[in-house]
Amino acid sequence: MRLLLALLASPLFAASLPAVAQHDHGSHQMAAAHAAPLSDGVVKKIDKAAGEIVIQHGQLDSIGMGPMTMSFGVADKAWLGKLKTGDKIRFAAEIRNGATIVSRYEMAK
Repeated sequence: MRLLLALLASPLFAASLPAVAQHDHGSHQMAAAHAAPLSDGVVKKIDKAAGEIVIQHGQLDSIGMGPMTMSFGVADKAWLGKLKTGDKIRFAAEIRNGATIVSRYEMAK
């Protein structure tokens, strides 16, 4: 029994598991993005070269940030070609790899 437990705890055993059985961090990030509440914002500037968007926004509870105007990275750079200055959006913000990003958005109604 001890041999079996030692084998199961072994890094070699974990490395030999198929990729499907191993832990998927990407799905956790996607779940977190969908769980983050949407906040209201107005697009102030789009910088395609930097891959960033400047948004004037209200309270961002998902990242503990008060109302301000700030620059965000985006989860999908194609969004930068779809948005324009002055657009009113609802967006989810999160911190990913130390950067504050827009993980999803929709046009405000």
